Amino acid sequence: MADNFQQLKEQVLQARDSGQKLNIVGGGTKAFMGRESDPDAGTLSVAEHTGIVDYHPVELVLTVRAGTPLSEIEATLAEQGQCLHFEPPHFGTASTIGGTLACNLSGPGRPWAGSVRDQVLGIRLLNGKGEHLRFGGQVMKNVAGYDVSRLQAGALGTLGVITEISLKVMPKPAASLTLVQDMGMDEVIHYMNRRAAESKPITAACWVDGKAYLRLSGAKSGVEATAEKWSGEVMEQGDRFWQQVQDIQHEFFAGNDVPLWRFSVGSTAATPALEGNWFIDWAGSQRWFRAAGELSDLEPAARAAGGQVSLFRGGDRTGEVMHHQPEALKGIQRRIKNAFDPDSIFNPGRLYSWL
Repeated sequence: MADNFQQLKEQVLQARDSGQKLNIVGGGTKAFMGRESDPDAGTLSVAEHTGIVDYHPVELVLTVRAGTPLSEIEATLAEQGQCLHFEPPHFGTASTIGGTLACNLSGPGRPWAGSVRDQVLGIRLLNGKGEHLRFGGQVMKNVAGYDVSRLQAGALGTLGVITEISLKVMPKPAASLTLVQDMGMDEVIHYMNRRAAESKPITAACWVDGKAYLRLSGAKSGVEATAEKWSGEVMEQGDRFWQQVQDIQHEFFAGNDVPLWRFSVGSTAATPALEGNWFIDWAGSQRWFRAAGELSDLEPAARAAGGQVSLFRGGDRTGEVMHHQPEALKGIQRRIKNAFDPDSIFNPGRLYSWL
């Protein structure tokens, strides 16, 4: 546990004075995300800025420094029978909470439990002027005005250095089981959405390799009653399966030779007719696609399905990896960037080539 803020601030001020750019790095487990880092930029590491600042189990609130490993946070919460409800993926033991927020990463329960963005109550941020700013608070009623805290979700560090995060935490469910059954991709979207619309304790729904998986979690009586009513066999190692999905370690994701694309689309939309392999998650809202190709070729299919597509891992990261943005939105993003980082010090070009 260490407060490394002063060193971080000094490095930002030195970079601003010298005109140097900085690549923000935590545990380094998510370096594959976004566009390639600027090779001429220096490195600003938050890996040593760690530790739990405040934790109130009764209030379900945790405040932690951004470089704290997810494993350390989850171990502390487990002692109180609590958890991070958004199920952050671990890409290694060094995965940090700051990187999780910056990359906007959430697990299989996201449609029901909410995303990491939804769980953030407040943050502290070191901006491009070396100012240490506080946004939000430690309770929901303090979240007023511009929601800058949640603006950091998916910004890939382009708006500043997240130094501290306050989060909502939740009790672990008393019981959990997984139902699995054979099903074709052409029928699973309707099936998962129909199940998700029922007032039952469903907390995850996905499809891969011709099988549909539903997770039930909550009170033991409710979980068991629903399992008896719904079709499907109880999976013996259901928890292990969902951990693999959460950490993007299921065999579907193995290897980097074929690009991994992430479609974020309407849950009821038909799966785009593209040649490649699919993994359908979040009851249809998130669809993983493995195939060679270009972002520009996949964007029309994503728009037709009511969403967007991005290159998650592999492929050519020298070009754009995020879905094309309209000019009006580009203008807003540039003005936000200029407000927080007027000298464009942080993670230049990591999110978009033009930002």
